[in-house]
Amino acid sequence: MIVGVLGGGQLGRMLALAGYPLGLKFRFLDAVRDVPAAPLGRRITAPFDDKDALTRFARGTDVVTYEFENVPVDSAAFAESFAPVFPPPKALATAQDRLSEKELFTRLGIPVPAYAPVSSPEDLAAAVERIGLPAVLKTRRFGYDGKGQWVLRTPEDVEGARLAAGGGTPLILEQFLPFDRELSIIAVRSRSGELAFYPLVENHHREGILRLSLAPAPHLSAAVTAEAESHARRLLEALDYVGVLTIEFFEYQGRLYANEMAPRVHNSGHWTIEGAETSQFENHLRAILDLPLGGTAVLGAAAMVNLIGALPDLGPCYAGRDVHVHLYDKKPRKGRKLGHLTVRAANPAELAERLAPVRALVEAAGG
Repeated sequence: MIVGVLGGGQLGRMLALAGYPLGLKFRFLDAVRDVPAAPLGRRITAPFDDKDALTRFARGTDVVTYEFENVPVDSAAFAESFAPVFPPPKALATAQDRLSEKELFTRLGIPVPAYAPVSSPEDLAAAVERIGLPAVLKTRRFGYDGKGQWVLRTPEDVEGARLAAGGGTPLILEQFLPFDRELSIIAVRSRSGELAFYPLVENHHREGILRLSLAPAPHLSAAVTAEAESHARRLLEALDYVGVLTIEFFEYQGRLYANEMAPRVHNSGHWTIEGAETSQFENHLRAILDLPLGGTAVLGAAAMVNLIGALPDLGPCYAGRDVHVHLYDKKPRKGRKLGHLTVRAANPAELAERLAPVRALVEAAGG
């Protein structure tokens, strides 16, 4: 069977690595020639809106998926004339607009920080009046890893953001929650409706970029886990979703508030490659091909450490017990995700002990 992947980044690379043991073949479409997934399947280099290239890409595939959420919705819909596309393009459309996303969460009864659309300086002033400060002003589309976001704490910050509000880019103002921690859930639904959930993970960011995920999240209550799974189930069913879906939450005063969703395999789920019974990548493929889903339990305790901007001396990592290195074949650049490390242990206490020298090594390299 041939799986077509829109996008050839590291997520596409890891999808292919998970799929080859299942006997799958892969085809990638990306506008950039030198992409991480390039060695792992047939590659078509063209813009995503090139209909001729899309036709060559999708014709003959058994299913099409995508590995990042900024694929044009029209391109995903066009590919549907040749093969099933999962997750469905309507999920892609929703996730691409932060306002549409928040409105869907609200309709489904999923708590979110207060928000308001902003399209002018007057809208910004009214939104700040209603929501208060501090708040976060975000672009509605194309922001990621902290890009396209401004934290507003003072009236002077608001005045400084008036230029962005008057620039014609659709924006959204969101209440800034003094959250206790950031959590995410990786959920998966197959074409026949089978559901599975990975344990909630705790995420640590710096400069808007994910640095560390801990699985399972420490000190989780059964109530919080049930709440996260309930929210994910409602989203999966409302969107008639197929594949892996990630929801990022703020935990605040014992309650979860949805920040955003990602209609794809996700950075906070990379630990699953060695740390879970079945990786998120294999389960995504199982879901879109309507195979039975694999187990999602953590094998003891696990952590994922991102390698950002520059690579450390990885010698100690290769020598470390239950430390696994994943490199994406990308050139170093400030803020760029070059790879990740998975650290595994029998229990959280042992994990903390093994993780400490790994984090120190990575942080010394500026990651």
